[in-house]
Amino acid sequence: MRVDILSKEYPPAVYGGAGVHVAELVRALRERGDVEVQVRCFGSPRDEADTTAYADLPELASANAAIQTFGVDLAMASDCEGADLVHSHTWYANFAGHLGSLLGGMPHVVTAHSLEPLRPWKAEQLGGGYRVSSFAERESYEGAAAVVAVSAGMRADILKSYPSLDPERVHVVHNGIDSQLWSRRPDEDVVRKHGVDPDKPSVIFVGRITRQKGLPYLIKAAASLPPDVQVVLCAGAPDTKEILAEVEGLMDGLRAQRPEGVVWIPEMLPRDEIVALLSAATVFACPSVYEPLGIVNLEAMACELPVVATATGGIPEVVMDGETGWLVPIEQVDDGTGRPVDPDAFVADLAGRLTEAVSDRERAKHMGLAGRARAVKHFSWASIGDRTMDVYRQVLGS
Repeated sequence: MRVDILSKEYPPAVYGGAGVHVAELVRALRERGDVEVQVRCFGSPRDEADTTAYADLPELASANAAIQTFGVDLAMASDCEGADLVHSHTWYANFAGHLGSLLGGMPHVVTAHSLEPLRPWKAEQLGGGYRVSSFAERESYEGAAAVVAVSAGMRADILKSYPSLDPERVHVVHNGIDSQLWSRRPDEDVVRKHGVDPDKPSVIFVGRITRQKGLPYLIKAAASLPPDVQVVLCAGAPDTKEILAEVEGLMDGLRAQRPEGVVWIPEMLPRDEIVALLSAATVFACPSVYEPLGIVNLEAMACELPVVATATGGIPEVVMDGETGWLVPIEQVDDGTGRPVDPDAFVADLAGRLTEAVSDRERAKHMGLAGRARAVKHFSWASIGDRTMDVYRQVLGS
């Protein structure tokens, strides 16, 4: 069986959970030995066998970003001939999979990492291109032989967003974690280099500066934490200059209130440094208002860190409230934005659970150990590769 996997992100150009998923899934499938995997990704050439990268078309250099994406999709689609199945990830590559399937007559499988109807704030970033990305996603999902949701919560969102889909075609295959790469490895030199005291309690956030990650709520909640608690934000790659300015303003206010112990690391760090920072922290914070599953939570759990996270999307399928962390309740506006109906209440609840976590470090440590055990047992990439192959065989009728 030859499967062509299509993705915008692929190592070393990985900036989000979808890219991590694709890289690990490809590795798990190739290790099986019973499937040929061709990777087709965006960007510069990769030094990896059976991997082809596609640069933006120079003729579209001045076009809207969504139209530039379509240029790459067309080149990808034309190269899928000969595959038994194409499998695309995120709207960036979905249309390439859709067109490749139409052109070559092979089935198209889509993995849903997020949904455009539930990310309306992307209009800030793409302008009219958001309507284009929404069109690409809708056509691809409705034409796919199978749609893979990374959580049961995500499956429900898919069926709500695209009601014409046959529920039998929507399968749940969770995201996973490499528990060897992600494991507790303290490194005081790295931690101190970034201005963090490993001997003091700390709350850590890792993620992009985007509406869905809820970083402004965390910054507001941090103002209520005990004074000896450090706040460590590994946060960069802002979607827009507007949200960056909002975060900068909130950070200025937080630092004025807490002159010490507020660390903001805007650059993307190598994994070993992220692991060191996670290993030194007391609790991981995930204030997302939209999260189909949340690989970052699995990464933190694999490093023996308890998680305080919003009870939304697929997060409750990962974080067990009272066992591996704390879930923060949220009532959300039903307009696709995920905004809390009562932002002040959400911030107060978030602050309360973070305070509970840092105030009982022994309990937090116990929850962290339980979190790693859960990550290792239920979210291995080998098992996720097996379940993905089951979807392929079902689609191919073999």
